[in-house]
Amino acid sequence: MDWEFHDAVFIADSAPELPLEFMVNGAWSGHRRFAYDLVRFAKPRTIVELGTLYGTSFFSFCQAVKDGGLSTRCYAVDTWKGDLHTGAYGENIYLDVSVVTAREFPQIGTLIRGSFDQALDSFADGSIDLLHIDGYHTYEAVLHDFQTWYPKIAPNGIILFHDIVARLADFGVYKLWDALSVLPHMSFPHSSGLGVLFPKGVPESFLPVLQRKEELIQHYAARYML
Repeated sequence: MDWEFHDAVFIADSAPELPLEFMVNGAWSGHRRFAYDLVRFAKPRTIVELGTLYGTSFFSFCQAVKDGGLSTRCYAVDTWKGDLHTGAYGENIYLDVSVVTAREFPQIGTLIRGSFDQALDSFADGSIDLLHIDGYHTYEAVLHDFQTWYPKIAPNGIILFHDIVARLADFGVYKLWDALSVLPHMSFPHSSGLGVLFPKGVPESFLPVLQRKEELIQHYAARYML
């Protein structure tokens, strides 16, 4: 297995515009190192994230692209207005994420402000190598996001689902994940859970990774410090 565990340093943690506590101790923080290593290993051409907020996951992807000297383009899709689960938030969050993206990742990151459905036409079918779904978390909403964006996934592409173990209020990602996990996958139980799905085939380079996925899961869970 050629997977490498990098000792990543995330520039976003030093950005004065972003809340450090949210970046390092937020709901997604426990998956940053995996996300970074995943991008360095897979070298995707196009990464699309559905749901960004302060950019904890997005800037992890961008950092991997920058450090690896990759030609990957990273896109963050969000209204930056909030929803019933996150609550409403002000214009300052979008402006702050925009500033950090432009300053630290000008040739890598692009923000697309709008609904996930509105952004669909920005991407050709079969063009996305890595899709991260982290929007409104009801079962109906995440199912819709999966179904509408599925055609955009490239052969051997990867989909990440956050909150696969969260059972708060009307969260329903876990229900969809239970149905989809008959397909090749990895699942991390920490930091609200992260599902890694291969819905259109597994790249040859990932076959040994999946054979040793328990090793990866234990490694990243052990480094989860929340």
